[in-house]
Order: sequence, then structure tokens, then C-alpha cells
Amino acid sequence: MRHARTGKKLGRDSAHRKALYSNLAGALIEHGRIRTTVTKAKAVKPIAEQMITLGRRGDLHARRQATSFLRSRDVVHKLFAEVAPLFKDRPGGYTRIVKIGPRAGDSAEMAYLELVDDEYVAKEREARTPEPVAVEEPVGEEAEPEPEEVPDTEASDTPAEASSDAGADESADEGDDDPGGADKSE
Repeated sequence: MRHARTGKKLGRDSAHRKALYSNLAGALIEHGRIRTTVTKAKAVKPIAEQMITLGRRGDLHARRQATSFLRSRDVVHKLFAEVAPLFKDRPGGYTRIVKIGPRAGDSAEMAYLELVDDEYVAKEREARTPEPVAVEEPVGEEAEPEPEEVPDTEASDTPAEASSDAGADESADEGDDDPGGADKSE
């Protein structure tokens, strides 16, 4: 039995689960933010933070440990060269999970797993988005239209008239109870 064992199985065998964690942690380091299910995000968050801690150490043994888990030299280089220096003064808590609601297909609860440093995430987002095409404005100056004045026709009602109209409306509403339309006051 697996009483009090840490970690989620996620319906996978151990090799598949290890590959999933490696791929998700590598994608998080590479892109700064990934969209996944809440369960997977909670499972990979401590692993990703451990990789960032290895990057902060910066020695050869830490680099080899990260390479053995992440299995990509490019991702490990980015981890040690760009990501870890951003968190050099932070004592932990390098990632956050932001829930974004259910997935359309199977209603699985989705979340963003992202690095806490907003500058890094914004820089990665800008690098992926193409620059917008500038549209030139027409050369001729156009005069702005002036707002039209609307005359107040209902402003002549006094408060006394408004309250007497409201009383008439209430009495008309009370008379609507009888479908025959006959008065009960006779």
C-alpha cells in the first residue's frame, strides 16, 4: 500500500510520469508560463522550483543534475544563464499557479503555472508575439463634430405632479387583479 506517499500518480506509470514532469518543467523554464491542468501544475511546481534552485547554485554538479532531469542542454543553459539570476535574492517561491477555469472539451480545471518574476514572463511574451503593423493616418485635418444640444421637454414636471402620477400607477396595478375588470368597491 502507498499510505502517506508524496506525489500524484496522474494515471501514468513511473517512466511516463517522469517524462511528463521533465517536459513540463522544461517548458516552464523555456517559456516562463505554461497552461496545464491544476493537478499537473501542482505536481510539477516543486520540481520546477528545485531546478531553479539548482540554477541558483550554479556549480558544475548542479548543472549535471539539472541536465540529467531536464534532458535538454538548451533548456539547462537558459535556466543557468537567464532564469536563475533573476531569482538570486529570492529565498524560494519562484512559481505561482493561477486558475483560469474549466477546459472546453472535458471540463478539466485549467491553470497557468508561471514564474513569479513578471519582467521575465513579459519579455518572453513579447519575443513570441509579432510586431503590429503601423497604419498611417490620413494627412488632411478633420474638424471634430460639436456635440448637439438636446432640449429638455420633460423637465417642466414638478415633484408634486410626479408623486400624483406614481399614486395613480399603483392604484391601476391593484385593479389588475380582477380579470373581469369589474370594480369591487360597489
